Amino acid sequence: MHPVLETVTREVIERSRESRSLYLARINAATKQGPRRSGLGCGNLAHAFAACPAGEKADLAGDRKANVGIISSYNDMLSAHEPYKDAPALIKAAVKEAGGVAQFAGGVPAMCDGVTQGQPGMELSLFSRDVIAMATAIGLSHNVFDAALYLGVCDKIVPGLLIGALSFGHLPAVFVPAGPMTSGITNKEKARARQQYAEGKIGREELLESESKSYHSPGTCTFYGTANSNQMMVEIMGLHLPGSSFINPNTPLRDALTQAAARQVLKFTAWGDDFRPIGHVINEKAIINAIIGLLATGGSTNHTMHLVAIARAAGIIINWDDFDKLSRVVPLLTRIYPNGPADVNHFQAAGGMGVLIAQLLNAGLLHEDILTVADKRGMKNYTREPKLKNGQLIWEACPEALLDTEVIRSADHPFAAGGGLHLMHGNLGRGISKVSAVSEDHQVVEAPAVVFDDQDDMMAAFKRGELEKDFIAVIRFQGPKSNGMPELHKLTPLLGLLQDKGFKVALITDGRMSGASGKVPSAIHMCPECADGGPLAKVRNGDIIHLNTQTGVVNVLLDNAELNARRPAVNSAKDHHHGMGRELFAGFRLNASSAEMGATNIFVND
Repeated sequence: MHPVLETVTREVIERSRESRSLYLARINAATKQGPRRSGLGCGNLAHAFAACPAGEKADLAGDRKANVGIISSYNDMLSAHEPYKDAPALIKAAVKEAGGVAQFAGGVPAMCDGVTQGQPGMELSLFSRDVIAMATAIGLSHNVFDAALYLGVCDKIVPGLLIGALSFGHLPAVFVPAGPMTSGITNKEKARARQQYAEGKIGREELLESESKSYHSPGTCTFYGTANSNQMMVEIMGLHLPGSSFINPNTPLRDALTQAAARQVLKFTAWGDDFRPIGHVINEKAIINAIIGLLATGGSTNHTMHLVAIARAAGIIINWDDFDKLSRVVPLLTRIYPNGPADVNHFQAAGGMGVLIAQLLNAGLLHEDILTVADKRGMKNYTREPKLKNGQLIWEACPEALLDTEVIRSADHPFAAGGGLHLMHGNLGRGISKVSAVSEDHQVVEAPAVVFDDQDDMMAAFKRGELEKDFIAVIRFQGPKSNGMPELHKLTPLLGLLQDKGFKVALITDGRMSGASGKVPSAIHMCPECADGGPLAKVRNGDIIHLNTQTGVVNVLLDNAELNARRPAVNSAKDHHHGMGRELFAGFRLNASSAEMGATNIFVND
């Protein structure tokens, strides 16, 4: 095993010793032999199965069958969640056949950043993760379940489900993906249309036609943003069945995997001989594996917050230094858009997760010895891929030879020596930069600051022609306490256009970019955020900023005395606290932790 991986793992285990011990003590105390519903009074139990068919009532009244709770993000508006429409029926039938009972325990909200991008609703997006975690807990709080299945895919949904599941860490769990939509137009075509629209070369009608050819059917978006980073992360932690993350929806193989997940979770209940509660599956090594997978694939920067919050839900303490140390030694093994032209369907065709995991294991860059939901323990089981043969679901070894070295490479010949997520630090605070999609000639920028307190103000300045120059955009008051930390992805096309014109441009913000952050250098998630008096609030128009994403340095070129003497600016942006439901989240904004602490309102194990 790589010595840096050993060192970081040891540091995380030691840092988490007290909080992890307290967490394990709590979930172990909650473990119960036999059905959990046996502890309910007759009136309680009667309420729990009142709507069930007579046969299920008899099963639940007895003490011989496990009850599996289903938590789902299904809605039929959003493509990623629509495939879950028929999953409960498949699951219930499979569980019944395997000797158990399944009940739909509850639904969780699922919003789409693609729909709300640049809209007021986006300011609810990050906090929806914590709402989902709470909704998950409410669904399971009836305390009648012996295991649970979690159906979710996209940006905040999987982290929220996982945080909620870990609050019921005594229950076995399997996560059930829905899969990506089939490929539409190429990502290069899509990006070109967006840039042409930003230039005014095409109109809204042409842009909508392009977008509709890209996002065109049930399933997740096919680019490698937060949604598909979620699927990679859950599989590499051992919570998906091997190879199940990127199988397209509404296919026989997808349905077979959903049914297999239902049968699988029954094997791990506390009244069997192979108890695997999720609180034991997700340990320090599993969390480290998730970080490694994120780095090796050039995944979403959003997980520098989500993984911190997830880990804390299991009593595990990680920080951005851990990401940075591992990023220096974990090579970039995949090129998936926005880090390359391929989409996740191309990645799957090239061998997918099985080939990626095999390469990391061979290089000593992944913990093999973790508890998973595969039949056998350990990550070597995840170097197999599922197939249907004669109507039967089987797993076969993944190809040993690399099938497409433009999509997946070996650790000996990677796309880049490092993982592409760097910790940024300097007199403007601490932040994150994703450099895997940024060419080397753009990774260092020194230019005057142009300061905005609202992304719409920057869009207006662009349209007025005021940004045809070298500059570093400073977008302030975008942190969780200011406005819920919306993604600023709609700035990507205009910044990319200016960069293509030959200008040196970059972005610094206490906000987020999309999981599909692209070719423009940036320092995001800057802490302390401006609402907490962070130094970014002291930057003025014309200040020279030095941004070096290679070394991780971000400084405003002022002497300390002048910077310290400046008073932080007051937010000049329009009202971001009312309308579109935002007033309901005042408490979330007020109590949010910093981005490096997970940008959360859920302070578990504290």
